[in-house]
Amino acid sequence: MRASRILKSSAPAAVVLVRIMVGWVFLSEGIQKFLFPAALGAGRFAKVGIPAPQFFGPFVGVVEIVCGALLIVGLLTRLASIPLLIDILVAIATTKIPMLSKAGFWATMHEARTDYCMLLGLIFLLIVGSGTLSIDARLSPHPDRPLG
Repeated sequence: MRASRILKSSAPAAVVLVRIMVGWVFLSEGIQKFLFPAALGAGRFAKVGIPAPQFFGPFVGVVEIVCGALLIVGLLTRLASIPLLIDILVAIATTKIPMLSKAGFWATMHEARTDYCMLLGLIFLLIVGSGTLSIDARLSPHPDRPLG
């Protein structure tokens, strides 16, 4: 895939609001995996049955910090969305789907609201790209700008 296809976006500048919202949630959650490892990092991963929680807790924290920051600044937005999509899908599968049988539909929907917003926000960014107020837009080749 050519870099121009990854960076190019005809989306409006308002996409910056979605990038900041989604990126900030992931950045914040990634930092908290290190600040509170028993509750949100390796300890939580062990509790929900993720294998090798001592590895995956910090690994996911780093992914969330790096990719969340990339979304905020609008650098490699489409690429940064992919690991975060995997992250949120695993979170939904390991925490929200099992909750359905225990707590019921409405309690699960209440607990999953942020997860589903992040999922849809990431899909949106993967489709439309970073928008015009982004580093991607600055790096993307323009037809009226010479490449040299």
